[in-house]
Amino acid sequence: MWRWVRQQLGFDPPHQSDTRTIYIANRFPQNGLYTPQKFIDNRIISSKYTVWNFVPKNLFEQFRRVANFYFLIIFLVQLMIDTPTSPITSGLPLFFVITVTAIKQGYEDWLRHNSDNEVNGAPVYVVRSGGLVKTRSKNIRVGDIVRIAKDEIFPADLVLLSSDRLDGSCHVTTASLDGETNLKTHVAVPETAILQTVANLDTLVAVIECQQPEADLYRFMGRMIITQQMEEIVRPLGPESLLLRGARLKNTKEIFGVAVYTGMETKMALNYKSKSQKRSAVEKSMNTFLIVYLIILISEAIISTILKYTWQAEEKWDEPWYNQKTEHQRNSSKILKFISDFLAFLVLYNFIIPISLYVTVEMQKFLGSFFIGWDLDLYHEESDQKAQVNTSDLNEELGQVEYVFTDKTGTLTENEMQFRECSINGVKYQEINGRLVSEGPTPDSSEGNLPYLSSFSRLNNLSHLATSSSFRTSPENETELIKEHDLFFKAVSLCHTVQISNVQTDGIGDGPWQSNLAPSQLEYYASSPDEKALVEAAARFGIVFIGSSEETMEVKTLGKLERYKLLHVLEFDSDRRRMSVIVQAPSGEKLLFVKGAESSILPECIGGEIEKTRIHVDEFALKGLRTLCMAYRQFTSKEYEEIDRRLFEARTALQQREEKLADVFQFIEKDLILLGATAVEDKLQDKVRETIEALRMAGIKVWVLTGDKHETAVSVSLSCGHFHRTMNILELINQKSDSECAEQLRQLARRITEDHVIQHGLVVDGTSLSLALREHEKLFMEVCRNCSAVLCCRMAPLQKAKVIRLIKISPEKPITLAVGDGANDVSMIQEAHVGIGIMGKEGRQAARNSDYAIARFKFLSKLLFVHGHFYYIRIATLVQYFFYKNVCFITPQFLYQFYCLFSQQTLYDSVYLTLYNICFTSLPILIYSLLEQHIDPHVLQNKPTLYRDISKNRQLSIKTFLYWTLLGFSHAFIFFFGSYFLIGKDTSLLGNGQMFGNWTFGTLVFTVMVITVTVKMALETHFWTWINHLVTWGSILFYFVFSLFYGGILWPFLGSQNMYFVFIQLLSSGSAWFAIILMVVTCLFLDIMKKVFDQQVHPTNIEKAQTRYLSPHGPVTVSSEQH
Repeated sequence: MWRWVRQQLGFDPPHQSDTRTIYIANRFPQNGLYTPQKFIDNRIISSKYTVWNFVPKNLFEQFRRVANFYFLIIFLVQLMIDTPTSPITSGLPLFFVITVTAIKQGYEDWLRHNSDNEVNGAPVYVVRSGGLVKTRSKNIRVGDIVRIAKDEIFPADLVLLSSDRLDGSCHVTTASLDGETNLKTHVAVPETAILQTVANLDTLVAVIECQQPEADLYRFMGRMIITQQMEEIVRPLGPESLLLRGARLKNTKEIFGVAVYTGMETKMALNYKSKSQKRSAVEKSMNTFLIVYLIILISEAIISTILKYTWQAEEKWDEPWYNQKTEHQRNSSKILKFISDFLAFLVLYNFIIPISLYVTVEMQKFLGSFFIGWDLDLYHEESDQKAQVNTSDLNEELGQVEYVFTDKTGTLTENEMQFRECSINGVKYQEINGRLVSEGPTPDSSEGNLPYLSSFSRLNNLSHLATSSSFRTSPENETELIKEHDLFFKAVSLCHTVQISNVQTDGIGDGPWQSNLAPSQLEYYASSPDEKALVEAAARFGIVFIGSSEETMEVKTLGKLERYKLLHVLEFDSDRRRMSVIVQAPSGEKLLFVKGAESSILPECIGGEIEKTRIHVDEFALKGLRTLCMAYRQFTSKEYEEIDRRLFEARTALQQREEKLADVFQFIEKDLILLGATAVEDKLQDKVRETIEALRMAGIKVWVLTGDKHETAVSVSLSCGHFHRTMNILELINQKSDSECAEQLRQLARRITEDHVIQHGLVVDGTSLSLALREHEKLFMEVCRNCSAVLCCRMAPLQKAKVIRLIKISPEKPITLAVGDGANDVSMIQEAHVGIGIMGKEGRQAARNSDYAIARFKFLSKLLFVHGHFYYIRIATLVQYFFYKNVCFITPQFLYQFYCLFSQQTLYDSVYLTLYNICFTSLPILIYSLLEQHIDPHVLQNKPTLYRDISKNRQLSIKTFLYWTLLGFSHAFIFFFGSYFLIGKDTSLLGNGQMFGNWTFGTLVFTVMVITVTVKMALETHFWTWINHLVTWGSILFYFVFSLFYGGILWPFLGSQNMYFVFIQLLSSGSAWFAIILMVVTCLFLDIMKKVFDQQVHPTNIEKAQTRYLSPHGPVTVSSEQH
């Protein structure tokens, strides 16, 4: 009973098995022994709050922020003890910050509620009681059979039962899930594929056993147990059977599927990604500064408390007769009184911690992020894509990058593959003007003969090869040549996941076959551009892929239609780095065709021209071409029966299915006969070389992390300017052991030390990298830090992330940026301080998981050198300015205590205390932080070296922090003592001889302060717009108008009328005006003189550029700031 109660309360969740059992159409056993599993409903809940929990939950979340919690404590202290200032002075700003944040978060959650209601209320049709019933999406239960029509979105994760096609297949697009726009084919098991009507489905008796929900979109394991005529038929279920919620049905009239995961257990819901939790260097500096100012605050409070008791210990400074302590007060605990006074001083000085800093920074980041999306220079017209900001928390981090880690394919290159060359049976061919041209010695040519050249545009021209003198030695050679070419291009045409479309119709596979169409009328779709390029090349040369179903693939060879029975597909995975198909040829032969990286294919080959092909692959790679090897194997009937049995057992296993499949795949993909290799070209994107060179000039080290082979990666690195010809290229490749790797690293370190004058580049492969990271991290890092460029090839996705993490945790703690375009780049994008996704042709997973998304690599320069530079300067100045103006604000309060015997008398009126940061000084710095351009954007982009001046968080260094803090203290001293000596003690400045009182004195200090800090902001501004003028001079005008209004009326709801007529009296004195002008000029004159001295004697590169390039009319704007 107690355990049940704990389970209901959520403290002791019930044990959940690794699998779930789903009875299709919820037809449970009638024997009474079965207890149905409980599954959640199909409601999607993306909102955080409800009407009932919004206030407490939001307050709890907000007060988890240290600054908010600190001001809450100050406010509570003001309520509990007698403090010199009203609780309103702390409560109102805190209420403002909390309210603004709560309204923003509440509005965002309200939008999420509306979106959830729209999704959950969508109409759907389910099969119940032998008929179709219309219901709402939220009412779908696990086990329900759902009907989906063409172009509708799947409301839950469904296992496909049948479609309007005879083979039970359908096509879907998952663009909303992973961004891949290509259509994917899903298939039903044969026993349910024939059940195409509601009446037929009503007779289905079946059970699905599958894994529990997980977030991986591409992983699903299960099996369907179908009962037919008292016999059970077991069929494996994999990702090809699962229709994901959020995907859309395309080019299929309708399908029926059974819900296996619903609501928040669907893969789409499990992939909901919260906002990036990365923290920028500026935020970390800001928190450090807050700690320093908190120490200053506590120190001032302790000093004031000690001095109060020290002075009051002398009889002459004791309380006056009219304020003598009562007997109870005299007998009260001195410790409690000391603590009470300490807290009172803490309240008095607490405004040195700027609460509005947080809300201002948040607004600046949120509003500032729009400029990136509005920048027309970051818009790619061809793809109609603009830059996207997925998190605004890292805008300023774009100006601090020290390392750029980039993928190659699709990031530096176009990811548009063009077939260029191939190697077939040891002979190398290249495509020239649509014709294959062979080069090199033929099998029977003598060593001294000139290279044999022959050409053919299609395989029906293969007879030309047979008539060549080089191949006339025997009929067997002709047959063998034709066979090898035929098998090679059959492998290309059959071993893939390409889909086909008739360009004259609306979509893929409107009929089962397209055999009556010419190759030019066919359009291929593939998730891999390599596969598409190879299938198109095979079609050009005479073997045309026509179409496929679950069981058949059809090709047309020399105009003759051939149908291959598709027996098994061994899907590609990053561990094997290959894929295979097992087909039955029209002749009855059972063939295995394998395609993959040469490192995964060649070791498994026992026949074919292995060494010649290896040489050709290396030659292709040196040209920067992407290579794949093709091989095949023929099975006997007995071998195939064994393979079929083992595959069935592995695919129907619910436990350790992936491990069992890997073992079976390894058993199958061995003893191969090598057919040859292919080479496709992936062109560099526009201005990649210029961008990499600009990054290098900016002091940013560029690392290329790619899965390509060593030679290909080096060739591309040279062509894109990552490596240059004068650079000494060092290699750490093919290391076999820890000791060998360590020795090689030591040799590289010595070479770098000996040749320190020249630049070095390092090439490391994935295997060697694993060894280096395992035992020799420090030595590897030492080598890398002394290299100008590093290239890592044959990299697995997790290795990319490990490399970035290694750099991140190095002693220098550099800021890293990762840029990539594919799903295999997500791990490194999330690991880096800043992740950039390229919206390319490998889906949108990288873009969706990134902090920023751009269409082309070349846009990186504008993003870093202009936007990053501006964002960093703006927010760095914002942070320093906020602390500066609050030092100016509170230091006179501290100095005033020396003149009132630390009686905790406040210098400023409570309303001024409340509005100083909220109204009087907030807008100029906010507008500055959004619009400031301290130098022409074109200069920043054309002079990347200026980026060095802001790197390593220079604008928030200890030196700069001390300058702004000391500037604040110096200005505060001028405010206070200038006012004291000019119109203070024994000075009559009014016509009737009346002297200024405490409130007038405090108001004078406050007036000088508001004007000074506002004009100081104006002096920091280089780029003036009408908005800057409005908020700068408008803030000063607003202060005067408000003070006149506030001091000119008796406010009945205020407890005191201290400020009545004070400001009017102050402005009526000519001497006060003189004092105001004199103190403002004195404060800013010193600052101006320092700036002039620095620019003339020790100018920075930025100041030199400002002097040289600044036009008489100010900086020229760019599209990002004009729109």
